[in-house]
Amino acid sequence: MKTGALMQLSSICNLNMGQSPDSSSYNQDGEGLPFFQGNADFGDLHPKVRYWCNRPTKIAKAGDILLSVRAPIGALNIATEECCIGRGLAALSVKENVSDTRYLLYALRSRVDELVAKGTGSTFKAISKTTLEDIRIPLPVLVKQREIAKQLDKLSALVALRKQQIEQLDLLIKSRFIEMFGDPQAPSLHPVVSLETVANIVSGITKGRKVPIERLHSVPYMRVANVKDGYIDLSEIKMIEVTDSEIERYRIIPGDILMTEGGDPDKLGRGAIWIHQIDNCIHQNHIFRVRLQREKVNPLYFVEYLKQPMIKQYFFSCAKQTTGIASINMSQLKAAPTIVPPLDLQNAFAAFVGQVDKSKFISLTSQLNSILRSILNFVVIHEDKSEQSTRLWYNIMEFKKLKSG
Repeated sequence: MKTGALMQLSSICNLNMGQSPDSSSYNQDGEGLPFFQGNADFGDLHPKVRYWCNRPTKIAKAGDILLSVRAPIGALNIATEECCIGRGLAALSVKENVSDTRYLLYALRSRVDELVAKGTGSTFKAISKTTLEDIRIPLPVLVKQREIAKQLDKLSALVALRKQQIEQLDLLIKSRFIEMFGDPQAPSLHPVVSLETVANIVSGITKGRKVPIERLHSVPYMRVANVKDGYIDLSEIKMIEVTDSEIERYRIIPGDILMTEGGDPDKLGRGAIWIHQIDNCIHQNHIFRVRLQREKVNPLYFVEYLKQPMIKQYFFSCAKQTTGIASINMSQLKAAPTIVPPLDLQNAFAAFVGQVDKSKFISLTSQLNSILRSILNFVVIHEDKSEQSTRLWYNIMEFKKLKSG
């Protein structure tokens, strides 16, 4: 199967770069058009309305692909209605009889790393209209595009279903947490200490650092994209060259909590427990490693504590914030107020979490995401060669097994 000729994005769709309207036109009263400023407004597939604008400057149409073009680059959604777009977004209107919107969405998802690499800027990277227009996309005939998009839609729907199951289990665990430890919004009945008094906290390795002249090893490392709110996503693992001493310094061990320094506001201070899924894995500098004193704090208790409104509000209140971006530093994390109930109570909660056992759903979701990415890259990027066809067939078989499970 030939995937088709490479075509410039400008030949496939019309690009409309967003522009921030006057701030006096923003409102939360439903007056004017829905207003999307950037990635922070995105859902899994469609944006979620937080603000409206009664004097829009740039307008996207229903069905347009919305692409985040700055801080971070590459997130994608589809507009469900006419809307105003800020400077963090671009709207892509597919040209009739040239491409299928869903196919182009998946094709662009396979090009996210390329988009990020082409971003420019010292503080926050952004990608220009000229650069976007030159991105090349393989374009088979329209009927083949629709066929590819249909198959990828099926797998995406299964991924979404597994995520919903994880969310339902999260609600059960959250309810049990409040039942055992009380409402985190109310004054605490238990001691409150700074995090640094019950944990060792370190930042991770910096990419692009000057590497000493000695033997290097290629090892996996965790990025912000891997650390979700309560679980580790292993669907895409990247490697980095490091020294022996760096492996020892940054190695993650079972029970470590990985926390994000920020990015979008929803990523601020989120954390997940490491269960030794990969050997010799380390973490990037945008990830904090929190190694708790187990005789004082149970990691499973602490991960759930990080989801509570009180601690989230602390991180948000002290974070450094710019347009759509928020981040915390080491000092702020060390000072984070941490409620420490009796250890036997924490352990009882951890036992309940173990009985719920959402790990199998998380593992399944990671596998599905990995298969989706692999199939997507094949059908959108590669030509048909025997080895690649074998890999695609294997991934489809794995997908069917997971679907039946």
